[in-house]
Amino acid sequence: MKKLGAIEAGGTKFVCGIGTENGEILERVSFPTETPEITMKNVISFFEGKGVEAIGIGSFGPIDPIKGSPTYGYITTTPKPHWGQYNIVGHMKEHFDVPIGFDTDVNGAALGEHKWGAAQGLDSCIYITVGTGIGAGAVVDGKMLHGLSHPEMGHILVRRHPDDHFEGFCPYHGDCLEGVAAGPAIERRWNVKGSELTTDHPAWEMEAYYLAQALMNYVLILSPQKIVMGGGVMKQDQLFPLIREKLQKLLAGYVQHPSLNEQIDQFIVPPQLGDNAGLCGALALADLALSGETGATHGE
Repeated sequence: MKKLGAIEAGGTKFVCGIGTENGEILERVSFPTETPEITMKNVISFFEGKGVEAIGIGSFGPIDPIKGSPTYGYITTTPKPHWGQYNIVGHMKEHFDVPIGFDTDVNGAALGEHKWGAAQGLDSCIYITVGTGIGAGAVVDGKMLHGLSHPEMGHILVRRHPDDHFEGFCPYHGDCLEGVAAGPAIERRWNVKGSELTTDHPAWEMEAYYLAQALMNYVLILSPQKIVMGGGVMKQDQLFPLIREKLQKLLAGYVQHPSLNEQIDQFIVPPQLGDNAGLCGALALADLALSGETGATHGE
């Protein structure tokens, strides 16, 4: 059995773990995301002496996951203070002489759900997280989707809800999907955390309005076999039926498939790996690195 290290590098917290190539997590720890100096000191302390054979890093982005690029292994243009242009892979390599896999947290989570979770046995899936930010990763033909870089599906443009006067909080695009539908948008719009709103609050209809538009775009462009929705906001279970209903209305019968009609309850689902989706994704990245594969769609 392989002993693998996993890092789910989130904008709010880092989760580190030890696990196996079967997605089994043997040990885990989490701590707040502070400056790189403080945070990475905690990461290195956790892995020292553990004897891991490879480490996978699923990171908040944007990142550069393209091997051969001058900034491969970097967290790049993130608005997260202190983390812009930070060489996280390079820093880990200074301390651990093992293969290191690196991709976005959501690409990793999509891979984890594909290998061991809700999308097991399928050729394609999307994993979208709706929390502090919004991000989505895709597995196509069993491999994570890359192109010029990695997908940034959380920053697509969506039509404004007719009752929404919140300007959006994305520092780059204002009212992109993340700017109007991530957790901070809900809190700033309604002056209370989403977790404190009642299940019948109009916030959830508005949230579903935005997320269903995003899913329509993903369905039309990538035609995934499964959409897995995680993150703190999606712990509001009442969102799932709202999103499914609104997606069906938006598609208006144009794409004919049982998964989008009578089986939509099995098409848009929460992560089967639960809160371990990101960490299991990082384990999958570590396993790919150890085998010498990239698990991406092209050219690395």
